Formats: sequence, C-alpha cells, structure tokens
Amino acid sequence: MITGPSLLLLILASILVIIVLTAKFKLHPFLALIVACFFLGITVGIPLPEIVKSMEKGFGGIMSYIGMIVVFGSVIGVFLEKSGGALKIAQSIIKLTGQKKTISAISLIGAVVSIPVFCDSGFILLSGLADKISKLSNTNKASLSLSLATGLYTTHTLVPPTPGPIAAAGNIGASGYLGTMILIGLCFSIPVLLMTQFLSKKLGKSIVANEKHSVEEKKQNDSIKIPSLRNSIIPLLVPIILIAVGTILRFIGVAYEWINFISAPVVAIFIGALLAMFLLRPKSKDNIKGWFAEAVKVSGPILIITAAGGAFGGVLKTTPLAEYVGQWMTSGESDDILILLLIFLIAAVLKSAQGSSTSAMVITSSLLAPLIPALGWDSAIQFSLAVLVIGGGAMTVSHFNDSYFWVVSQFSGMSAKDTNRTFTLITGIQGVTVLLLSVLGWVIFV
Repeated sequence: MITGPSLLLLILASILVIIVLTAKFKLHPFLALIVACFFLGITVGIPLPEIVKSMEKGFGGIMSYIGMIVVFGSVIGVFLEKSGGALKIAQSIIKLTGQKKTISAISLIGAVVSIPVFCDSGFILLSGLADKISKLSNTNKASLSLSLATGLYTTHTLVPPTPGPIAAAGNIGASGYLGTMILIGLCFSIPVLLMTQFLSKKLGKSIVANEKHSVEEKKQNDSIKIPSLRNSIIPLLVPIILIAVGTILRFIGVAYEWINFISAPVVAIFIGALLAMFLLRPKSKDNIKGWFAEAVKVSGPILIITAAGGAFGGVLKTTPLAEYVGQWMTSGESDDILILLLIFLIAAVLKSAQGSSTSAMVITSSLLAPLIPALGWDSAIQFSLAVLVIGGGAMTVSHFNDSYFWVVSQFSGMSAKDTNRTFTLITGIQGVTVLLLSVLGWVIFV
C-alpha cells in the first residue's frame, strides 16, 4: 500500500476529483464523494473488498450518529417555518431591541433562527421582514438584508444542531462533546455577528435593493396566524438547554443516568421535535403529516451527502495516513496551530470550489479524523476548536456557485454584482475571524 508523500499527493488528487466533478461537471456531491472513495482506494492500493467494507463502515457509522438528529432538527425547523413561529421570534427580538438598532436586531434574528432552520429557508422566510423594517425605521434595506444573511450564515456553520457542525463532530469522534461545542460556538458567534453588523451597515448603505421578492414574502407572512412567543421558542431552547446542562453537570462530576439520557443530543432534539409538533401544530391533521413529510424531505439531501462523506472518511482511515502523519508528529516537525491552519484552508478551498458549507465540513472532518490519534487531541476544548476552524473554513467564501448566494441575491433584491462585492466579502472576513478566534482560544486554553 502506498505511503509517504505519494499518499498525500493521492489524497490531494481525490479532493481535486470531488472539486472538479461538483464544480465543473455539476455532479451531485454524493456521487462525487463515492467516485473519490473508489479513486483513492484503488490508487493507494487498498484491496478491492476492503475498499467496499471501509466505505460501508464509514457510511453506516456516521449515519448511526447523525441520522436521527438531522431528521428531528429538520422537524423543528419546518414546524417553526410553516407555523410562523420563526417570524414571531423575529418580531419579538425587534420589539425588544427597538427600531434604532434594527441592523443588530435582524442579525440576532438570523443567528437565532438558523440554529434549527437551514439558512436558505430562514432567509426566504424572513426576507420580507427586511423590507418592513426598512420602511418603519428608515434604514437601508440592503444593509438589513446583508445583516440578516450573515447572521443566519454564522450559526449555520458554528452552532450545533445544524448538520455541518454535527457531522464534523461525528466524523472526528467528538459526539460526546456536543454541549461544549454549542457553548463555545455561541460565544464565538458574538464577535462574528458584531463584525458582520458593522460591515453590513458600511457596505450596504450605497446599494439600492429591489423590493419585488420582499413584498411577496411580506404578503405571505401577513397571512400566517402567528403562534405565541412562548410556543415558538420552547422547541428551540429546550434541546439546547438539555444538551448544555448535561455537559456542564458531567464536567463538574455530577452524573445521573436519567440526566445522561435526556441530555444525549438525539434524545434532546427528539424532545424539541415533539414540542414543535405539539405547540406549533397546524389546525388540520393532514397538514401535520405534510409538514413532517417535508421535514424528512429536507433532511434527505443532507443525510446522503453526510453519509457519503463518512464513506470517504472510512477509506481514508484504511490508508496508512495516520501512521505516516504519526511519524511526522513524533519527528517534531508539526505544530497544532499549523494543523488548524491546514484544515481551515482545506475547508475554505472545498467551500469556494463546490459551494456547499455542509459538504466542505463533512469532507474536511473526514480528512482530519485519521489524524486525531497521532495529534493526541482528547479534550472537549480541542475538539470544539477543531470543529469551529472547519466551520470557519466552510464559510469562506459564498459566491456564484453557492445556492445560498443566489437566495440572498434574489430575495434581497440586490444584483448578483452587488451581492458578490458585499455578501461574498463579508463571508470571507467571517471565516478568517473564526480562524483567528480559534487560534487565540487554542493558545490560551490548550
């Protein structure tokens, strides 16, 4: 089996295969990942039956952890969206902050809503709000749209239970530290959001946004009978609180079987899904089935891409990569900060090349997984910062090949050119900011 520098070149070639197939030939990421599995396994010299076994093990392993979490998280998101619960949370935050701080308020709305709701859906749902706030507060609509879009984007890549961070944690064997990742991800989100609010105000003030799509969304939102704030926020907060409390109690040495049970991510998010179905249920029973079916449909593409990334990770673990890197580590030529920079760059290249933040996080974490034993990372802080670095790379950058870029452009009323010189620029700065915060955190706490 091939090892040494040649192995690294073949792994790089397999990443290029994924990039070319998705970016140039528009192949679905699932198929591109499966092709890359066979390419890497065959060229490295893994026996053919072993390639299949490693793919199956990696595919099933990640699905056993992330599968139910993604489905239950999608249920919360869809019921929040369809019931108007997300809109109620948004309106309440604006009422709390006041109209003079509308850019900050709409950024916070995006950050809160994107924890359970995919950022594409969240922006479509709330884009009409930017038009309404703009008229009420005399604030530039483009600045509001940019602040909303980047607020959604921040927690989408930094805070579980969104699929990207969940998948990355599962791939590197850090599923037991999910509560810590939520807490650190939320802490990191604060400076990132402050930075995006400043840039959104500065870059958006000279842009005149078209109101066509926002007006349509406003009419749609006005027709929704919105639930109470209590009912809207409980399905979102309960899972996060359960996971966080369980993590804190285990950290201080307090452990009970029932606490460990209900704070397990799959159980906590399942409880949140049940609460969403009960508190945000539609009047018609048929609609409940329809909303649930839509949640399953939404989670499908995420699951198959994530599982294919797990298969790719399974093949990587079968190569001599861990042994080779382990020798490199013991030779004293490596450094943890260098590793963080490397995984950030890999995630950034993958994101910029093929458009999907989730795919970039899945692939990068799959590459990192075989290195964990050699690196000697074993603490919650180390795993959390590693996932955040991957998330920062997966932010960098959103441009023409990213579906979210076009959602922001079309529903904000900004031209593609204006979106590229504002939103794309901010996403790049977001990613670098997360990298710097992660490196600083590593130097101080590790």
